[in-house]
Formats: sequence, structure tokens, C-alpha cells
Amino acid sequence: MNESGRGGRPPRPGRSDPARPRGPRPDAPSGEKAVREERRDEPGLATRRFAVDILGNVLDDGRPLDQVLDHRASMPAWRALSPADRALVRAIVSTTLRRLGLVDDALKRQMKRPLPGKATRVRQILRVGAAQLLFMEVPDHAAVSLATELADRDRETRPWKAMVNGVLRAVTRSRDEILETQDATRLVTPLWLWRDWVETWGEDETRAFASAHMVEPALDLTVKSDAAGWAERLGGRVLPTGSVRLLPHGAVPEMEGFEAGEWWVQDAAAALPARLLGDVAGKEVADLCAAPGGKTAQLAAAGAKVTAVDLSPHRLDRLKQNLARLRLSDVATIAADLETWTPKAPFDAVLLDAPCSATGTLRRNPDVGRLKKSAQVEELAELQHRLLDRAAGWVKPGGLLVYCTCSLQTAEGEEQIARFLAEHPDYERAPVAAEEIGGLAPAITADGDLRTLPDMLPDPEPRLAGLDGFFAARLRRRT
Repeated sequence: MNESGRGGRPPRPGRSDPARPRGPRPDAPSGEKAVREERRDEPGLATRRFAVDILGNVLDDGRPLDQVLDHRASMPAWRALSPADRALVRAIVSTTLRRLGLVDDALKRQMKRPLPGKATRVRQILRVGAAQLLFMEVPDHAAVSLATELADRDRETRPWKAMVNGVLRAVTRSRDEILETQDATRLVTPLWLWRDWVETWGEDETRAFASAHMVEPALDLTVKSDAAGWAERLGGRVLPTGSVRLLPHGAVPEMEGFEAGEWWVQDAAAALPARLLGDVAGKEVADLCAAPGGKTAQLAAAGAKVTAVDLSPHRLDRLKQNLARLRLSDVATIAADLETWTPKAPFDAVLLDAPCSATGTLRRNPDVGRLKKSAQVEELAELQHRLLDRAAGWVKPGGLLVYCTCSLQTAEGEEQIARFLAEHPDYERAPVAAEEIGGLAPAITADGDLRTLPDMLPDPEPRLAGLDGFFAARLRRRT
């Protein structure tokens, strides 16, 4: 486990809020309006406003964080922020989501009565303020005063201004006691996931998952060639599985090798399923549910003739942009619904990265556990079954079918394959060998499938440890 399961003040990741003065804009207004504009542009306030807005989009509107940030990227006000301020917004949002249970528990302890349901923006202001006080290296007075000021700027939240100030000051005074008495690994895990994981994996392993989820993960890269050389250039290391891992430093597009198409970002666990197809050079391979294209790139770089199919034309456009940057051209892309699409001819191999709950990615996507529910897992499991059943008919006799999901729910992994094999006597399991995945023997199940867990690949530096939770099974068509 990367952090203590109970008690103790965890590290406060992040960065100090820049207190640099801002000069007048070239188009700055004059007179009374200038005073209002200057007040609106108070250092730090815009970043908190964006953080509150984004949290509301995710937690109140139910939109995935990546989708929200993609939308924000096109907004002039967002682009007007400095890179450092945009990074601060992301840090505040991700910290709040990553430790939401702890934040809410801390606030609850200081409030005489719960907020009414309609006070959604007040709730997000409090969460943003408390996350900074508890877990980020932001001066206490800045976190409290900016939250109070933000409440005062909005007619809807202004009546709550004094309450916001009082509650956050109380959190500041009680911070050490709060953090020492919280059951951290229980509180950061949404209840529906806690119950499922304890039943499936046991409480100790569930707490290990939660400890991994509290730490912002490293950046993993898949490189075309010379992993050791690129690890040295970028200040990282080569993992046993072959990925290059490093601590993030600056914008990814500005890193050496990005524009030249020498590598792409891909969690080390996500890079394993494509490798289970073996030598694909010259073979016809289908990558189903292909976007954003990490596995497509792996297959194309290995010499396969890839057909990448995805439901979303927009996501396929991004896949094509990624492939263009990587200078990988032998890929056919098709926008289609796999429940109605049928290929013209069967493939030598098929990789199905099925739509799933993505509960294995909480290290990188802390919003997932708050957006998904157990009922959705059941619905997704039925969709996965239908897609797997269709994909089974698209493989040549003797060919391979690899099914994978980035989920820790066995309904989307082990149980799915047991059902498939019971219904498809023309298929057999082709067990995974440790040497195929860099000697990561603990990731191979008793049945010979691949199962990575968030607490695998331990490291003294918590940010360099861990893997996304992935399941993959390799199946061979007999006839």
C-alpha cells in the first residue's frame, strides 16, 4: 500500500498558488468599469471559479472530466489563463475528486446542518476550498478568502458567504484532528465499489486499491523503439513490461519525441492486451472499439494491417490525428456500431477493448467512481456479451481473439469469459505466459488470463508505482 490506510496526515500534493502581480491588459477599460474588472481579475479567483464550474459539470451534471476539459479547451476565457493557472485548476479538480470522500467528511464535521439539495454551487465552493486546505500546498488564508470571495461574487451563493468562511476556517483549525481520525482508504472509495471489491478481492486488497487511487500516477509511454534510450532522454525508467515511466514535467506535446511521433501516452497495463496477439506482422487484425488508438498504434507499429472500428466518428478523427503524428499509415478506420456492422471477411486476429465501467482507471480518472453505478455495470456486461458474441464470428479458424476491459469488476472480466467459453465450444483459452508480459507473473490468474491491479509494481516513490486495473483473456478459435 502506498499510504497508511488509517490516520496520519497524507502528503499535500500540488503547488503554491502563484501570487504574482498581473499587469494591465492592453484592452483594459477605464474608470469605474476598470475597478470592477480589476476586482474580477483578482489573482487566484479565476482558477477557483473554473475549478468550481468543472466540479459542477462532473458531480452535478454527470459529465466525464475528460469531456468537460475538452470542451473548456475551446473557450477563450480558459485559453486566456496561463499554463500554470490551467495546471492549477486541473490539480484542484483532480485532488478534490481523488479525495472527495475525505473532503466531504471533513466538511460534514464542521457543519451544523446539511446543505439543501439545491445549493449545488455552494457545495462545490466548499469542496474546492477544503481540498486545498487538507491536501494542497496552498496558504490557508488564500484558500479561505478566495472561496469566500467566490461565494460573494454570485447572487445565488452570496447568502452563504458567511457560512463558507466559517466552515472553512473551522476545517483549518481542526485539520490535523480530522486527518488523523479519518478512515482514509474507506472514505475515498465510493460505497458501491467498496462493497463489490471487498466481496470480490477482500478488505485488505480493497484498501490497497484505495491507497493507490489517492496518489496521482506517473506518465507511462509506449515507444516505437529504443525504450532505454527514450527513458534516459526523458528522465524516466523502463518498466519490466516495456513501457517507459516518468514523473510528469510540463505539457506532453512539448516533450522531446512527441512531435516526431516516437511515442504515445498509454498506461503500462493498457499496453499489455495488444501484446497477447503475438507477432502480427503482415496479418489482418481488427481493433474493435479502437479510439483513442493506443492499441491501434501498437498493432500498426508491429507491422499489422489494422482495421480500427469505433462507434464515434469524433473519436476516430482523434485516432487518425494520433496515427498521423506517429507516422503510422497502414490503418483502415471505420465508424460503425459493432452490433450492426459486419466485416467483409474474417481476420487473422481480433482485439476487442469493450466498453466498460472503467473502474480500473480511478488512478487516472478519479471521476469514474462517482459517475458510474452498479446498475450500469450490469448493463455494460450485457453489451460486452453481445459484442464478444459477434466478434467471435469474425476470426479465422486458428486465429486469436483477445477480449479486454479496464475494469476491476469481475462481471466485466472473468465472469464474461466463463460465459463465453460455455456458449462457444469452437473457442478455447490460450493461457498467457509470464514472459509475454515482462515477467509480471502475479498478473496471471489461475485460469491463465491477465488481471492487473492498482497496487502492482510497487515502488518506494508512490507516484512511480501501480498499474491501471485491466482484464484480458486470449482465446483461440479451433474451427
